[in-house]
Amino acid sequence: MKYLVVLISLLFSTFTFSKASRLKDIVEVKGVRSNPIIGYGIVIGLNGTGDGGGEIVDNSLRKMFQKLGLNPQQEISSKNVASVIVTAQLPPFGRVGQKMDVKVSSIGNSSSLAGGTLLVTPLKGGDGNVYGIASGSISIGGLASGQKFPTTGRIADGGIIEREINLGFDKKKSLRLSLRNPDFTTAARVEKIINQELGGKYAAAKDATTVDLIVPVHYQHDVVKLMAIVENFKVNTDNKAKIVINERTGTIVAGGEVVLKAVAISHGDLTIEVAGGDQGGAGKGEGGDSLYYLKDKTTLNDLVKSLNAFGATPEDLISIFQALKKNGSLVGDIELI
Repeated sequence: MKYLVVLISLLFSTFTFSKASRLKDIVEVKGVRSNPIIGYGIVIGLNGTGDGGGEIVDNSLRKMFQKLGLNPQQEISSKNVASVIVTAQLPPFGRVGQKMDVKVSSIGNSSSLAGGTLLVTPLKGGDGNVYGIASGSISIGGLASGQKFPTTGRIADGGIIEREINLGFDKKKSLRLSLRNPDFTTAARVEKIINQELGGKYAAAKDATTVDLIVPVHYQHDVVKLMAIVENFKVNTDNKAKIVINERTGTIVAGGEVVLKAVAISHGDLTIEVAGGDQGGAGKGEGGDSLYYLKDKTTLNDLVKSLNAFGATPEDLISIFQALKKNGSLVGDIELI
């Protein structure tokens, strides 16, 4: 655990320096996103690991056989057949004939889909329209190394797009950019850099998430070229001061400008004092306790280095940070995950 504390201290030092990010890495363009599609299908060719019958499988097989010109009279039960739900992500600007990966998951009593083949399955969107079809041999993967979920598999390029979502992107007169991490400062900086680089008042920040962009006249019907330029503008992002703690693993991650006010800390054999003025240095407390003075408004990085020097564990850091937040001496949020 001691090595983890050293790593945390180094991470805090790294986070002190902020680098500019490209807009493509911090914003989404309204309408440019993937869409989930779903369908119900039948997997055949299993080696006795299927559902073994059931109403859903029986009805599905009857309908399939009827389409093939057969009319079975008795119940159809087979351990080589399984009912599944098939899901995929329809990519933005997906075109008819384009392939996509699909995921297949058992919904019956099948114990494994290994070696199975998915029959042709329509994939529908939320509006009920069919946007793709899926079929092919299922890959489970990892069975030899102890794969624990053989009832779920994938088919690489197993889906084909049959219907397109027409966004009319090249005809848009305006675009809406949404920050992945809402922040007023970052939104204002995005507005400023776009207007500065395009040479006019084209962008306007509406809130902490939204920046509206008017397409300049000379880029109308050439919106792709505009976005190719805009998405490569670089902006210094700003983050809210926050410490994220995972108590199960002892992991601590800090971001933003987390600052400490003047305070004295005593935790077990550790005694830390964040003092006002120019006072700083190390010394000994009563009873041999380790005592360390830090200047007022010191950074969390300095405190972690001090605690690390005294052999503090991640559990010590978690307890101290929570106490500092409760006391009001730690300026920033703490989130437990």
